[in-house]
Amino acid sequence: MHILAAQMNPTIGDLEGNRLKIERAFQYARAASADLLITPELALTGYPPEDLLLLPHMMRAVEQELQKLIQASQDLTAIVGLPRQNPHPLEKGLLNSAAVIQNGKLLGYYDKNLLPTYDVFDERRYFAPGAPPTLWDIAGHRVAITICEDVWQHTDLLRHSSYPSDPIRDLMSQKPDLLVNLSASPYNVGKKNSRFQVCQRTALALGCPIILCNQVGGNDSLIFDGYSLAVDASGHLIGEAAGFQEEFWIVDIFEKGDEKIPHHPDIEDLHAALVLGVRDYFGKLGLKKACIGLSGGIDSALVAVLAVEALGKDNVWGVSMPSRYSSTGSQEDAAILARNLGITLETIPIEKPFTAYLDLLNPHFEGMQGDTTEENLQARIRGMILMALSNKRNMIVLSTGNKSELAMGYSTLYGDLCGGLAVIGDLTKQQVYALSHHLNTLKPRIPQNTLEKPPSAELRPNQKDTDSLPDYAIVDKVLKAYIEDHRSPTQIAQAERLPLPLVQDLIHRIHLNEYKRRQAPPGLRISEKAFSVGRRFPIVQKWD
Repeated sequence: MHILAAQMNPTIGDLEGNRLKIERAFQYARAASADLLITPELALTGYPPEDLLLLPHMMRAVEQELQKLIQASQDLTAIVGLPRQNPHPLEKGLLNSAAVIQNGKLLGYYDKNLLPTYDVFDERRYFAPGAPPTLWDIAGHRVAITICEDVWQHTDLLRHSSYPSDPIRDLMSQKPDLLVNLSASPYNVGKKNSRFQVCQRTALALGCPIILCNQVGGNDSLIFDGYSLAVDASGHLIGEAAGFQEEFWIVDIFEKGDEKIPHHPDIEDLHAALVLGVRDYFGKLGLKKACIGLSGGIDSALVAVLAVEALGKDNVWGVSMPSRYSSTGSQEDAAILARNLGITLETIPIEKPFTAYLDLLNPHFEGMQGDTTEENLQARIRGMILMALSNKRNMIVLSTGNKSELAMGYSTLYGDLCGGLAVIGDLTKQQVYALSHHLNTLKPRIPQNTLEKPPSAELRPNQKDTDSLPDYAIVDKVLKAYIEDHRSPTQIAQAERLPLPLVQDLIHRIHLNEYKRRQAPPGLRISEKAFSVGRRFPIVQKWD
């Protein structure tokens, strides 16, 4: 049985454009004589549509587009992911559904049973749970349909939720010939391996092959990696689609699988994910050009490299904004990076506006020692310059702060936090260095001095990040343990052999700077718990 997995990159809310993508998959499936076509979860709207689902006129448009797909399904059987009105709205008015259409007719629906409400997911806000899955007769085979989360409950890999029902357990007595899963499973480092394990364990539980069709592309902060896959009844991999790109992938679902699993190094997938996230953020907004403040440091250098790969060198502008504290070496590093990337670099010194602000504020600061106020003034002047260039030239400013800095508040509100997208806002400082070194092995672009010099904001004489922070290796260990693993300060201190007061201070800083992160630009999510999406903590609170 040949199944086409239409691994799509939908644009949220572009119902016509997404429907045309599905219809192109229809044409491909017919030409390839596929027995069945499946799409990702909510393929017609794109995932996640969020509160667009609450607009009645949008839901009417979804129904209209579905009718066009039904008409276009001649000589074809397809399972298409979409939202629909709940015919029995006892709780929520919508269902997250898979429409089964065949040869110009709608055969019926399967409605998602397990609706996640953890991390980046909030499906119970919109959808009511569907009934347990039943079997469909497709091409002479007994086919079970599930949607994303439905296959996770039966494994021990679901960390953040436990449901009273289990669609896979419900299917065991029905003995399906195969199971299909429509997914919108977002990327994070290591997620591809977890997804394979879920499919493997589900196949072993049911004793039948499984094919999972996953969404691909960037939608706001979320990145979807694709990597649709199929496993046989023994849990061996039959094959997988490409990562981070669209593909009409055809697989013979009853082929015997291979025990060997294709290996994709995490660092390569991280690279591909960030480039895709930037490209789609711009492309789906209809914008082309990016503006980046180049300090000569590692963070802005990495963002510039990723932006050039995503947008092209002619669409990336670098701006050097030296102050009285900027080292000659940093300015030279920014210039070398720009030459290596082939991008325009403009130099706009900030001494004059900085002096003007100091003169303006001096009467109001009389008798007070210089502190972070004067440091932040420089960052805010730079932010103002970048936003002015952005407005005038129709560019998006790319914020260059990393996760470690965002956690510690080592960033300036309305300064280096300004911008339209935080490209590396979910990368720890250690990941920034690791990815930068990896990219330089592919093609040397980041100056060696940038890779080797100690991190510094250069906002006062001889400043180093370690003047006010522990080494980033320590910061990053505490960050992961507290933010992603939800471990207590005492547990972290014991496990990492760190002084408890140090751990407590770092965690206090995380909570203290929540108000800054609320006002930061959206960031691309690459971890299991990103600041920009999926983590909800109050600003005013007393728990550390």
